[in-house]
Amino acid sequence: MKIKAEGKRQKARGDWFKVILYRSAFILCCAITASAAMAQQYPSRPIRAIVPFPPGGPTDVIARFFTQKLSEAWGQQVVIDNRSGAGGNIGMGIAAQAAGDGYTMLFVSSSLMVNPGLYKKVPYDVYRSFIPISVLAGSTHVWFAHPSLPVKSVSDLINLAKRDPTKSSVATPGIGTVPHLSVHLLAYDSKTNLVTVPYAGGGPSIAAVLGNQVPFGCQAIPPVTAHIQAGRVRALAITSDKRSPIVPDVPTMAELGFKGHEAETITGLLVPSGTPPAIAKRLHGEVVRIMALPDIKQRVSDLGADISANTPQQFAAQIKREATRWAKVIKDANIPAN
Repeated sequence: MKIKAEGKRQKARGDWFKVILYRSAFILCCAITASAAMAQQYPSRPIRAIVPFPPGGPTDVIARFFTQKLSEAWGQQVVIDNRSGAGGNIGMGIAAQAAGDGYTMLFVSSSLMVNPGLYKKVPYDVYRSFIPISVLAGSTHVWFAHPSLPVKSVSDLINLAKRDPTKSSVATPGIGTVPHLSVHLLAYDSKTNLVTVPYAGGGPSIAAVLGNQVPFGCQAIPPVTAHIQAGRVRALAITSDKRSPIVPDVPTMAELGFKGHEAETITGLLVPSGTPPAIAKRLHGEVVRIMALPDIKQRVSDLGADISANTPQQFAAQIKREATRWAKVIKDANIPAN
């Protein structure tokens, strides 16, 4: 009798396990079906695209190129929402709290990876708050000066800053941006007391140098390109590993003897965590398509940026690699946490 009773209990447990298994499979299928259905109906209303910097900077400029084409393709307006401040933390924090329904996008610069090492607390988790879609483009940085200064190279900049402390200020697009850290890195390596002057984005920082309010600037090259070509500012060096075809006469930092100063500012696209995989996949497909369009390629190239359009997996690996790298620079240069 005991054997039969035990057999019945085992059979009941087995039946119950099957019920749970079938229910789980059913729920999973429903979720996949719902996600696919949502992707087919999506978008049914305007989409907010958060740019955590003011208008005019490289992230904003490239984001506008992309969202214009996306609006045309999807038949829904993609509205740029500039939420600047705290080196991008304000906008990224807003995006981290947004619903993962596909109606919020986030365009970031490299500050996404820098800020966790630079701030005591950031309003997002660099690895969990977002789903990486792709890096749209990457921009080398350019060191530049007001043309009234007797400076034609980074070495001249360093010598002038050492002779005259009033000429040691460098405008950057904000605390937490890679140009901001690049200034600290040069100050550390050259033993020069360079003073960073962070602005709320690329546009204001360039305007400060154009107006000769600050003698020098370090900035991603896209929004500076036209000013260099017009002679309104003088380019001193770029931070890529090879010269740029946009400014072929401008040497790299490595050529000038500053190895390890290679840096770029990316324009990356992410969505809040929880966004359905089907929507994320569709959005990545649009990145690949749009960034390959001849007019977009030309406009991005004219700015001095290089198109990437990499995979979500590659972007995720880049986030991890760059976050680790810049955290070390911050520590080695003894940059205080904000």
